[in-house]
Amino acid sequence: MKKVNTKKLCVSGILCAVAVVGSLISFPVFGSKCAPVQHMINILCAVALGPWYGVAVAFIASLLRNLFGLGSPMAFPGSMFGALLCGIVFWKTKNIALTLLGEVFGTAVLGGLCAYPVAIFLMGQSAGDIAFYAYIVPFLISTACGAVISALLIKPLRKTGVFNYLNE
Repeated sequence: MKKVNTKKLCVSGILCAVAVVGSLISFPVFGSKCAPVQHMINILCAVALGPWYGVAVAFIASLLRNLFGLGSPMAFPGSMFGALLCGIVFWKTKNIALTLLGEVFGTAVLGGLCAYPVAIFLMGQSAGDIAFYAYIVPFLISTACGAVISALLIKPLRKTGVFNYLNE
């Protein structure tokens, strides 16, 4: 049986809480609520914890945001694809710039395209017609802002040894 890393579970819970509270910091772009803090958390999870923790944090944060009325169903594809792609990119390359691009591409393009069937299924045909055209750009703006914020945070966090401590 695999050893459960208590440090990583605790940090995951804290990052979920930061993502949920951080969703209060949002701005509307077209039909979407852009919350860059979620994308910052995705990248920090990818670097500190790995891709699977990142996807779990993205899912739980999206679920909590929806339960608390702080997000929309678009939070799921918008955060989870970015978390998975940037996690895998960092896991394979250890390159921060590529990780940031992985988050932006995963969220904006893959998440934006997957928002279309989610919008039709959960919000009806009229929302689906809008979603295909109106979610890639807002997702791109949101994830780019989150990528910039996380890029500013990663270097100081690396200097303090936080990432090494989590992977002991």
